[in-house]
Amino acid sequence: MPSEKRGRVPFSDVAPEKGTRPHYSYAAYADPEMAAGFDAARFGGPIGQLLFEDQERVLFEFLGDVNRLHVLDLGTGTGRAAMALARRGAIVTGVDASSEMLSVARRRAAQEGLSIEFSEGDAHALAFPDRAFDAAVCFRLLMHVPDWRLAVRELCRVAGARVVFDYPAAGSSATLQAAWRRAAAMLGSKVEAYRVFTDGEIARELSRHGFRVAASHRQFVLPIALHKRLGSARVTRRIEGALSAIGLLRLAGSPVTVAAERCAS
Repeated sequence: MPSEKRGRVPFSDVAPEKGTRPHYSYAAYADPEMAAGFDAARFGGPIGQLLFEDQERVLFEFLGDVNRLHVLDLGTGTGRAAMALARRGAIVTGVDASSEMLSVARRRAAQEGLSIEFSEGDAHALAFPDRAFDAAVCFRLLMHVPDWRLAVRELCRVAGARVVFDYPAAGSSATLQAAWRRAAAMLGSKVEAYRVFTDGEIARELSRHGFRVAASHRQFVLPIALHKRLGSARVTRRIEGALSAIGLLRLAGSPVTVAAERCAS
């Protein structure tokens, strides 16, 4: 892959100084119990399975044939997206800041006999040259990182042609949950106080780095937590189908997954 050999942003510009309290996005996922139970909490049960199946379907709709493509999975976590890519023949590198999550990912990949390069690294300062990969993907990352704009810059910098990522949408039910979590965190509760995004600010940030949104997909109108309480994929599909039919998915669906392409220079 071609490389422009631009300098990386030093991680020291965004990482907490020694002796300071780490950002929750580092502390939470460094917990061995969190790593061990992450898949069950996120993808367990019928709604969790529906979430993953939908994510995987959209990923390959947006990327197309990935056979022999070099793909970065940034914020790989326990490696679910990385493994899905590898099963289809992609040459995958998975990067995460949590060594505990990576241990789970390596074990799961080994159990399936998948060859994936997993390495510890930070989304704000990737140790790869420019355009090192054909494509770069990340899920559930921008909502949590300390500096999301820097993470987008790095994602775009290392991708040759296309990036795929998701974010919770402003104007959706995620906005209320995010506000509640921020307030709870300020009062000392141990919660992940994530952020939400407008489509416009995402598009503008991508444009700054030479990319344009080529496609997008909105997943649910109602909160995922509510669907998990209902516990039925069939009921969820019916409810969300009805809400989509009257236009609410287009207006208030979340999370949003986008595919962005590098503009012709």
